[in-house]
Amino acid sequence: PVPFEALLPFAMIGTFFVITASGLSVTKYYANERKPTRHNLDNWDIQMMERDRRLTGTIRGQSSNPVAPLAFATNR
Repeated sequence: PVPFEALLPFAMIGTFFVITASGLSVTKYYANERKPTRHNLDNWDIQMMERDRRLTGTIRGQSSNPVAPLAFATNR
């Protein structure tokens, strides 16, 4: 049998891993405007995210306005 004193450090390490992972997950969630993070982005997705940022001011935002603002043609 293993004395419980030997298992305490492993429990502490595991707890800190869980706390760190949960904190990182929550931080990413709120940074993405409470939407799931995007994975495996290709060039098209990156280009559309940049377009959305230029139109709405945020990467995850979308606009239903069919006409782009006049400044959209030249701003970067």
